[in-house]
Amino acid sequence: MKTIGLLGGMSWESTLGYYRAINEGVKKSLGGLHSAKIALVSVDFAPIEKLQKAGDWAGAARILSAEAQKIEAAGADFLLICTNTMHKVAPEIAAAINIPLIHIADATAEILVKDGIQSVGLLGTAFTMEQDFYKGRLENSYGLRVLIPSEADREIVHRTIYQELCMGIVESSSKGQYIRIIDALQKQGAQAVILGCTEIAMLVQQGDTPVRLLDTTATHAAKAVHCALESG
Repeated sequence: MKTIGLLGGMSWESTLGYYRAINEGVKKSLGGLHSAKIALVSVDFAPIEKLQKAGDWAGAARILSAEAQKIEAAGADFLLICTNTMHKVAPEIAAAINIPLIHIADATAEILVKDGIQSVGLLGTAFTMEQDFYKGRLENSYGLRVLIPSEADREIVHRTIYQELCMGIVESSSKGQYIRIIDALQKQGAQAVILGCTEIAMLVQQGDTPVRLLDTTATHAAKAVHCALESG
């Protein structure tokens, strides 16, 4: 079994989901008392969030690249960044290490393409929904048509992530708003909706809507389990 590297803490609420999903996946595959081999570094999210807000992505990249190097030194065979938004600096992190980086957008897009989905809605932070590092990867590398909410709804999605979900707060009113936004994306032509922030699954699950949801924490974790257990 390979050792999975996790760069987490952004937020720790979602990193907890990664740890659980990966270990459950290994147990399901191998049975018995098996659990995943994991090298985890969990950063303090507050300084990272300040750099996000200031647009200092280079500063964030330096911090996360240094932490990724620690994970590699701890024996990880490959790396996952346990957040969608900070994949904005994935190229810088990948360049700082000598082990593969498993991109979260790839893990989700591979499932969509396999299932014949061509048009997909995207929820996440404003950075993820509006900037090209994520949406553009889905469009250019996988040929997907990516739909995002209206400006007002993007503000709701973004605010809920930072002011509620990253703080471990789950509000029924926010859940109702998210379900409304998901329905609106479907009406625009989305065949499925990507929960493109690792905290969103705390708020909305598949049983809450008939629209197909892709939980990026779950898909990323499943990809990690596959990579850890594959032979060769």
